[in-house]
Amino acid sequence: MKHHLALGIEYVGSKFSGTQTQNEQRTVQLELERAVSQVAAEPVSIRLSSRTDCGVHATSQVVAFQTNSFRDIHNWRDGVNTYLPEDIAVHTVISVDQNFDARRSSRWRRYLYIWGESEHTPAIGKNLAAWVSSGLQIERMDFQAQLLLGEHDFSSFRGAHCQSNSPHRCVHAISVFRASDYVVFDIVANAFLLRMVRNIAGALLDIGRGSDLDLSTLLAYRNRIYAPATAPATGLYLVQISYQDYPELSRLRVPRILGSNVNILQWESDDFVNVREFIEPHNSLAE
Repeated sequence: MKHHLALGIEYVGSKFSGTQTQNEQRTVQLELERAVSQVAAEPVSIRLSSRTDCGVHATSQVVAFQTNSFRDIHNWRDGVNTYLPEDIAVHTVISVDQNFDARRSSRWRRYLYIWGESEHTPAIGKNLAAWVSSGLQIERMDFQAQLLLGEHDFSSFRGAHCQSNSPHRCVHAISVFRASDYVVFDIVANAFLLRMVRNIAGALLDIGRGSDLDLSTLLAYRNRIYAPATAPATGLYLVQISYQDYPELSRLRVPRILGSNVNILQWESDDFVNVREFIEPHNSLAE
């Protein structure tokens, strides 16, 4: 009898060559398949919900697999974690319907891009944010970000090797705000093009530094060559993937770098949780 399972995982992307297995390089998929296969006592292939680039982090990546082996849910989680390296961990395990597809069953995804403001790049935590000098004009960044709401052709923010059939994506929610010593770019969309979030983050950073760049004009160009440089991978986090019938997999998990009390928030409605309103009263760094 086949058992169908989904895992919610988190990882620090700094030492991974992305998520998807490629030429025996160290990837999230490779490490997970090794660990899950050990616990299942049989070869197991997993399917990822979302691909992330080298250096990108995740608090709520979702993977799915099927196996002939039966284990208690807690034994799956604890067993797989035993075989995983220290920069990746399973936090959720649930049984899913046989038709569940980690990628195609998702309704929308959410990323946070985090800039740390400092006069120097710190030695501790330097790979957990993108570090910039203080003084970003956050109000201007947020105003320009709102111009991306709705469905648009995002060719101007599309990575060169993107294989998507269409450049159109729908942004459901977007904001830029401060959380203590960090500036956070929060974006929710039905799906994302290759490097779309990092390319938007690069444009917003230019705006925050005083550029007169207009994102509606940039959208209209539909050409990547007119956009600023791509923001570094170190600041990007995949924090939420929404599924219709699986609230356990749909939780928003805010990176602990933004405060030790804001790790998990349940998403249970058709409204998008406002990360800014949740972080500010709980942010331990701001107390």
